[in-house]
Amino acid sequence: MKLILGSLALASSVLAAGRTSAPSGCITVGKSGEKYTTIQSAVNALPGASSGKCIFIQPGTYTEQVLVDASKGAGITLYGYTDDTASHAGNKVTITSSKSQADGLSNDETATLRVKAADFKMYNVNVNNGHGAGSQAVALSAYADGGYYGCAFTGYQDTVLTQSGRQLYAKCLVQGATDFVFGQQSFAWFEKSDIRVLKANVGYITANGASKSGASEYVFNNCNVAAAAGNTVANGAYYLGRPWGAYAQVVFQKTSLSSVINAAGWSVWNQNDERTGGVMFGEFGNTGAGAPGSRAKFAKKLSGAVEVASILGTGYEKKGYFDAAYM
Repeated sequence: MKLILGSLALASSVLAAGRTSAPSGCITVGKSGEKYTTIQSAVNALPGASSGKCIFIQPGTYTEQVLVDASKGAGITLYGYTDDTASHAGNKVTITSSKSQADGLSNDETATLRVKAADFKMYNVNVNNGHGAGSQAVALSAYADGGYYGCAFTGYQDTVLTQSGRQLYAKCLVQGATDFVFGQQSFAWFEKSDIRVLKANVGYITANGASKSGASEYVFNNCNVAAAAGNTVANGAYYLGRPWGAYAQVVFQKTSLSSVINAAGWSVWNQNDERTGGVMFGEFGNTGAGAPGSRAKFAKKLSGAVEVASILGTGYEKKGYFDAAYM
């Protein structure tokens, strides 16, 4: 037993270590003294159609939009400089832009980071869309299987677009006010992540857009939901989700819900366009001031937790984007 506990302690300390230099074989991006001074230029330099490609990003704020295109092949990894790989709190790298649909762009085109390449992984990078209220403005647009570890995604409306593929967000921060986790064809698992809401009269965490049964599902497991730092949010101002698509599926389980969550838990899409006939909005084992309440009639109390394999798929442990150390 002592040996096992010692091994676990060692594993924990390794995970909590900083990452202040480039892993072997990585291209390095930096503000000065590096060949690549923008993240996009480093992505462009990656060879296509091979695996094991990586980029290490030195500390700083990078004001740019980044596209990781499918033509670059599977297996790309982005590492950010950090004091603590096990958390988003020690991150020293931020990618930011402020494009929105008000610029005549699609949701995907507004995104600060756009991921189209399969088996993508990213560690300890902050991704921000600074447009603010008034229009859809995406921080991350994910169109492929991917794993995001110790990252932070911040915006206001439509922060994270989980459009397609199997996606894992572990020990991340996701922040916004309106429909800030949304998409139509993805299966996304959020593990031990901080879900933070901004000051608003009314807000919605998720807007799943499944147009047919089984087309998409989000699960928030062992997460916590609360007001963002520096924001005073009224009790009951936020809903766990509303259905962008008539077959929306979202589950919050074993998650701490603060008083910002409305007693009804879940909302219709709009009063004259409810879209609730085929939804599956479920909860299991949640705690906190926002967990009890007379939930909406179209919501469900589940008898057990959703298993991760039902979202990430059978054999997910062997997928190129999966990192078991963060689970």
